[in-house]
Amino acid sequence: MEQFFEFIGNHFILAGTFLVFLALFIRNEMNRGGKGVTAQQLVDLVNREDAVIVDLRDKKEFEQGHLFGSLNLPYVNLEGRVTELQKYKEKPVVLVCRMGQHAGAAGNVLRKNGFTNVSRLTGGYMQWRSENLPVVRA
Repeated sequence: MEQFFEFIGNHFILAGTFLVFLALFIRNEMNRGGKGVTAQQLVDLVNREDAVIVDLRDKKEFEQGHLFGSLNLPYVNLEGRVTELQKYKEKPVVLVCRMGQHAGAAGNVLRKNGFTNVSRLTGGYMQWRSENLPVVRA
């Protein structure tokens, strides 16, 4: 540990640059594709602001269970089908994928197409299920 502090003291500019890049990376990841919302915040957004839920999973997974009122736009088809969401541009849009891995990239696609109020469900559908929240089966 003593060598670590000696290294930082000897290479202050290098260590400072690393910390700046680390902070920028963390900030970028947190803002990527919209802010993350918890399951409770999602329920509040739907009830208070009439938010639109977009499920990014494929159709088979969607039919096995999805959040009530969600629209199914698979992530692989999102860029070609983003026009289907144009009527919801003024509403909050919450993106849901299986575990949260595609929602950030999908949020960037929506932002490039003029959507300003985009969020993503933190932990995705799996987090929703782990909290024993209700789902609809087709």
